[in-house]
Amino acid sequence: MSALTFTLKIQPRQRIDLSPLTPDNLVGKAAADIAAMELYSGRQKLRVDTVFDIAGDDANDIVIANSCNKLDFIGHDMKTGRIAVQGNAGSYFGFQMSGGEIILHGNADAFAASGLSGGLIHIHGNVGDFLAAAIAGDKQGMKGGTVIVTGNAGERVGDQMRRGLLLIEGNVGSYCASRMLAGTIGVLGTVGEYAGYGMRRGTLLLSKNPVLHATIQDCGLLTLPFLDLMFKSFSNLPTKFAKIGKNRVQRYAGDLANDGKGEILVLQ
Repeated sequence: MSALTFTLKIQPRQRIDLSPLTPDNLVGKAAADIAAMELYSGRQKLRVDTVFDIAGDDANDIVIANSCNKLDFIGHDMKTGRIAVQGNAGSYFGFQMSGGEIILHGNADAFAASGLSGGLIHIHGNVGDFLAAAIAGDKQGMKGGTVIVTGNAGERVGDQMRRGLLLIEGNVGSYCASRMLAGTIGVLGTVGEYAGYGMRRGTLLLSKNPVLHATIQDCGLLTLPFLDLMFKSFSNLPTKFAKIGKNRVQRYAGDLANDGKGEILVLQ
């Protein structure tokens, strides 16, 4: 068996909802049935075979080739299997995913990993605003699972994040970990202003000194042995974080304006 591959024929003018193209939805379907499935693009319904050339037969291993940033909801509500995306992805990449693995060889737009509760998302590129954040009207963003980003991320990373592990090897914008409820965010690059704004609980792990606002309290230089265990747990993940062996940090507590139980740890 070979991977079920969807190769985009032409760059679409409007955004297309790709949420039907997951292993959960396609396993057990005949090739003709998959080709006849409909994708929403605004008010239009498009047959899959008018948008993509289709090859392969293993629906547990899906490849989306020649992808672009107008393909939204890739991996939406995915529970099992694997999706590899060659090219860029649109908004809501991995939205409400609860299992399986998605690998993106390109950039993703806003709200990637929003509502994630399980599985692994690995993005070999940059990500837009609201990575792992709650969508409008929702009170929780990422709820579990693991996200690895090799590039940069925009603003409001981890906004209202509830649980899980988010590792970013590049830089992030302003309001990183804003209103964070729990979980762990790691950033190897720089962070913008107002990191930890409104943070309730959780851990923000940084390698570079941030510019912090007034209600984040300096707790001094500490040695935290549990960091050795945390970095050891990263050893099986494909990330630069697996090579960190430090346990000496500058610790900050906050946001004091919002219970002050979160922590920002800056590696020394």
